[in-house]
Amino acid sequence: MSPTASGGAWNRQPSLDAEGLEGLHARIRLAADSARSTRLPDLPFSVYRRFDDDGDRLAYEELYFRRRAAVTALAAEVLVDPTVRLDALADALWSVCDEYTWALPAHEMHATRLGRGMDQCLDLFAALTAQLLAETVQVCGDRLDPRVAARVRDQVDHRVLSLLADDERLLLWEGWAHNWAAVCGGCAGLAALALWDPGPRLTRVLDRCRRAQLTYLSGFGEDGGCAEGVGYWAFGFAHFVYFAEGLRESTGEDLLAHPKVPAIAGFPGAVHLGGGLFPAFSDGEERPRVPAGLARQLHRRLGVRVPAEAVEAADGGAVLPRDWADLSRILRWGAAPPTAAPEGEPQAPTGCYLPDLAWMADRGQGVAFAAKGGHNAEPHNHNDLGQFVLAAGGEVLLADLGAGEYRKGYFDEATRYAFLHASSRAHSVPRVDNREQSAGRTRAARVLKAHRHTHGADLTLDLADAYEVNGLTALRRAFSWHRDTGELLLVDEVETARPMPLEEVFVSRLRPELHADGAVWTGTAARARLALPEGCVPHVETVYTTDHEGAPDTVYLLRLGFGLVERRTRLLFRFRVGVDGPPEDIDAGPPPV
Repeated sequence: MSPTASGGAWNRQPSLDAEGLEGLHARIRLAADSARSTRLPDLPFSVYRRFDDDGDRLAYEELYFRRRAAVTALAAEVLVDPTVRLDALADALWSVCDEYTWALPAHEMHATRLGRGMDQCLDLFAALTAQLLAETVQVCGDRLDPRVAARVRDQVDHRVLSLLADDERLLLWEGWAHNWAAVCGGCAGLAALALWDPGPRLTRVLDRCRRAQLTYLSGFGEDGGCAEGVGYWAFGFAHFVYFAEGLRESTGEDLLAHPKVPAIAGFPGAVHLGGGLFPAFSDGEERPRVPAGLARQLHRRLGVRVPAEAVEAADGGAVLPRDWADLSRILRWGAAPPTAAPEGEPQAPTGCYLPDLAWMADRGQGVAFAAKGGHNAEPHNHNDLGQFVLAAGGEVLLADLGAGEYRKGYFDEATRYAFLHASSRAHSVPRVDNREQSAGRTRAARVLKAHRHTHGADLTLDLADAYEVNGLTALRRAFSWHRDTGELLLVDEVETARPMPLEEVFVSRLRPELHADGAVWTGTAARARLALPEGCVPHVETVYTTDHEGAPDTVYLLRLGFGLVERRTRLLFRFRVGVDGPPEDIDAGPPPV
């Protein structure tokens, strides 16, 4: 019998921990009531074409995601109240089946490069849609009008599953060792498990989706670090886990037994800067949210505890999760484990060094530091070798801007580094002879020293290969971080064969105040101070840009100019970070020499 006939696994496996989810249930009902009373937004061609016309992705995506949120709320309501009427849900499912494409305009290449129409464009969001619709049919069982259920099955098969079951050609993402392989493969595999009985086609799809998950895991080193940052870790690893658990329930195979998985699961805890803050390296975020169901399952299955401050609230006033897989797994698995670790459970680390990524992170009492090496061809790469961040009191003082607004050209190799966020200009790294860092795998930092000690951490990087500068013979950047005092000593040693200018840049969303002997960044409850070296020419540049969501964002670049002569130059910068107090309380000490 098909699993859709009776609700399948959803009826056999109620939530393992429904206690405390009453607030979530109430929010689902409210969202479903809103979806019933609000017409689904149209997806007109005039908005679809804007990505090609002027590079704008957000206008179409805002409408698209509102449609998916409505279907998700109505489907989740069935899990909360199996007796609810399905008329609005049936209309919504029918409408999604009418869509020109389930993919986003920015991802047309996933159809065109394979000679397909956009109705067979299998990108991240087509895969997410397939899982949403397939598992909704499974949840509803025989209560859903059979004509709607049949149309959903037909469209999921045509738009997604047939491309994996009946076509030998590899899809682009099947060779991508990052979140795309996990999400696309995981969602497609779960859609097949929801709709199909065992047989050759299901086996074919599951085999390809399993291989995609192994490709995803191959993108991690033994340290478990995700070069895309914690936000993309949450997206990719969540869908890896969702598929892994679905596969285990169906076949007994356990992908969570892979030897890399425990270290990958521990990545957020390793790089947590405290207070829900994380390094926003690459296209990352300062405050990414980890799905509560994922956090609960990682603790249950692997004993790994995700920092509680980073876990999406399953109850209370938080926004309802937009992703069906995230929301439905909270309802099945329960919310995150209690905040406090029980006696005998290992305490959360105070930082880490991840040798495969060359990331160093360390936090103390209210202060934190992180820096990175790596190379300039990483997934979601920024040209940022030697980048660092400083935080105090739960506030980022010296910042990484993270992801910029995704517009046309942002992911094109030829144009990516013209965008502020991906370029060196938006990072606290040197400009040598008026040149930024270059992109490419050979533009790599060489780690000379990496050491975490009782009072902090030391990291020394050779950055010379990052720059295409004739006459630059050496550039070494050394960090010495002391968490007890909130002090960072940053030393850049530069060797040149000819005179050239060098500019040090320090990036923040706080405007620095320049004094005779230093610069001070003042936040809501924390400050950072930098003692200015002799001989520099300080200048504050104000940059008006947009953040990842397209909202206005103002950035301040403290630019310190130096003239290098034909010899070795040592530039020392002493930062002090702390909470509260006037600027003079953050003593800069004697000026460096």
